[in-house]
Amino acid sequence: MTSRRETPARRRAAIAGLGLTELGKVYGPSARQFAAQAVRRAVDDAGIGLSDIDGLLVSAGTTPGVDLSLQVDLGLRDLRLFTQMQAFGSTAGAMVQYAAMAVEAGMADTVACVFADAPLRQGKATGAAYGGRRTTPTGWGSLLGSSGFAGPNSFYALAARRHMKTYGTTSEQLGAIAVAQRAWAAKNPLAQLREPITLADHQASRFIAEPFHLLDCCLVSNGGAAVIVTSAERAASLAQPAVQVLGWGQSHPGNSFRRNDNLGLVSGAAQSGPAAMEMAGVTIEDIDVAEIYDCYTFTALLTLEDYGFCGKGEGGEFVATPGMLGPDGKLAVNTGGGQLSSYYLWGMTPLSEAIIQARGQGGERQVPKHDTVLVSGNGGILDHHSTLVLGTEG
Repeated sequence: MTSRRETPARRRAAIAGLGLTELGKVYGPSARQFAAQAVRRAVDDAGIGLSDIDGLLVSAGTTPGVDLSLQVDLGLRDLRLFTQMQAFGSTAGAMVQYAAMAVEAGMADTVACVFADAPLRQGKATGAAYGGRRTTPTGWGSLLGSSGFAGPNSFYALAARRHMKTYGTTSEQLGAIAVAQRAWAAKNPLAQLREPITLADHQASRFIAEPFHLLDCCLVSNGGAAVIVTSAERAASLAQPAVQVLGWGQSHPGNSFRRNDNLGLVSGAAQSGPAAMEMAGVTIEDIDVAEIYDCYTFTALLTLEDYGFCGKGEGGEFVATPGMLGPDGKLAVNTGGGQLSSYYLWGMTPLSEAIIQARGQGGERQVPKHDTVLVSGNGGILDHHSTLVLGTEG
């Protein structure tokens, strides 16, 4: 692999710690408590102390409390980098990017990036977890609302339907992604759903918003995750195998849902993916593992297309090709089960599994070749995208 840029090797950024709380239907702790616990676990994982942290990047989900007050909760003093970030599911990747730039510029030495959420309530339906945040729309938004577009399910369904109409993508092809990721989840002790499913199970699951069946849609989870970013030189001397941050990119299309939008046909991955790979000095053929944001099966399919794993419009045929996805497949995609079957911590889901795979710590689900790992984050309605290229050697 060629060097991605002129940054001195000693200052190049690496991920040195990963902290995961209990995940899934975990009741009691608040999102703020999950966040603090995740940072503490990441610090312990790296083999450093809280006092070593001089940078903190914080991101909240749907529930309040994960904010700048986390500094006081953790007892952190004299931070040189500190802010709260929000670009929805693309935020985790973006946090690592900004942390890496801060480390490489000498602005901070050890940066913790954390996300936490606790939308699930005991005794309440899972579907209600995201149901209490609606405000009365105005302007263009009121027209969309009067047309029945009331949340992410309906907007993503519209995008998927457009792809289907344009390229002939089918529900059964989307189902192939769900089946393959559940097979990976069966090997992941952290996964919420580990019971294998078939394509028939996918097709028989109830509709949420056509063309999406229940098994096309991600989980809802409580929990938190944090990573520690420092210099590659320092990471090499710490407790875990260093995971180098080789390249990154972002793209924010700004979909308007009006005429001439390409919603459903292309996402920000088409820009952020090539940018990240160019920085890393790799091509799509060099990618060993792909951890793809999968709030819906369709999101994963579109991202695979936009990254160049297959041609535009060929995603359906690609993912449904026998022997392509799943634990014995040609392409290692969402090796922990993804957000569809493992756990849903926004962009921290693909990022955390990427770190586990790059370290070689995946246990039964570990991919033999894991030198170069591609990580995607998606936010809004295909409106924000971040890409990371991680590796074990720079």
